[in-house]
Amino acid sequence: MDERIEREQIEIEPCGPIVGTITPPGSKSITNRALICAALAKGESILRGALDSEDTTVMIEALRQLGLEVHHDRAAAEVRLTGCGGRFSVERASLYAANSGTSIRFLTAALTLGQGHYRLDGSPRMRQRPIEDLLAALRQLGADVRSELGNGCPPVVVEARGLPGGTARIAGEISSQFLSALLMASPLAEGPVVLETAGPLVSKPYVEMTLAVMRAFGVDVAHVGFERFEFPGRERYSACEYRIEPDASAASYFFAAAAITGGRITVEGLSSRSIQGDVAFCDVLEQMGCRVERGANAITVEGRPLRGVDVDMNAISDTVQTLAAVALFAEGPTRVRSVGHIRFKETDRIGDLAAELRKLGAAVEEHPDGLTIIPGRLRPAEIETYNDHRMAMSMALVGLRSRGVVILDPQCTVKTYPGFFEDLRQLIAAS
Repeated sequence: MDERIEREQIEIEPCGPIVGTITPPGSKSITNRALICAALAKGESILRGALDSEDTTVMIEALRQLGLEVHHDRAAAEVRLTGCGGRFSVERASLYAANSGTSIRFLTAALTLGQGHYRLDGSPRMRQRPIEDLLAALRQLGADVRSELGNGCPPVVVEARGLPGGTARIAGEISSQFLSALLMASPLAEGPVVLETAGPLVSKPYVEMTLAVMRAFGVDVAHVGFERFEFPGRERYSACEYRIEPDASAASYFFAAAAITGGRITVEGLSSRSIQGDVAFCDVLEQMGCRVERGANAITVEGRPLRGVDVDMNAISDTVQTLAAVALFAEGPTRVRSVGHIRFKETDRIGDLAAELRKLGAAVEEHPDGLTIIPGRLRPAEIETYNDHRMAMSMALVGLRSRGVVILDPQCTVKTYPGFFEDLRQLIAAS
């Protein structure tokens, strides 16, 4: 990839088939869940393979502001954290979450366990992202939490006096992070807690991931499907040594690169047994015609002639933009369903994605629950990234086969994958 970086933009140069092996950095989603569970445990936990990115740095810095001892060895990808058992020593803090949804949502719930006054804020985009459903559920459990501006979005104010407990119903159609936040805080409530989901739950694999991380830290949740979760109250997390898997969402870009270029790429450290649902992106590529090999500790995708698909991506919605890039090179249209909730992510990942795909020459139909991509003759385009890391990484893949693709503000990838463009360059150079 012969990229030219000028005025915070990258022009991607087309290449031949990419062949190689890569291990992406640790999962952002697992890292931030493990940080919360470790913070709520008593004693020192060691997180190995931890991601070093904006989202995880935001979480670590917030925990430090709350009085926790956190040592982050970036070179070793290791975090050592001494937990507080849910009682933060700092009783007044103003925390900044940037545009990290996991950080602001997980911290909001966790802070209700302590004693003190806390304010959580974020970027301008974060101030547009809904959080009222989480706040309403926490209030049902006896917490004193509110949207400072009264609009259901951050800034959030938490007047913490412990979490009494009770029964709460949580809407599931906007973000599974709301339920994950409640799940991680509920074991330490002062009394029994019952969580019930109302309506369809989006991104169920992320809830399964939350439950798996909680089990690793000693809390096994009694639940009936994804509709009802029960906690006896006054449980404890146990400090532990925990290894974090490579990020499956990040891996999707390399799997897609193999599909687009007709190459063969192996991602090490992932398998079909991963606790990350996004490994199922490979199933979609398989439906499109790719060959997929699933090993005990690696997954390989080999590009073959591609065909469009009609696919429900509710469970793997973070890979919608990656699939969109692949769809541009398929025979026939691709229909993505059941992802209406991604309009509330770092950007509107339906409307804004459609706009950028049209720049590249595709015809795109927007639907309430997704979009249909009809490939066309590709043309050069400057891709607006909307400060969305996934827009930058996914749309860059188009440039591997189509000349003149320029990615604006490529630095937005620091949110979850600061070294993405360098890793892609090295993989191409080694092919």
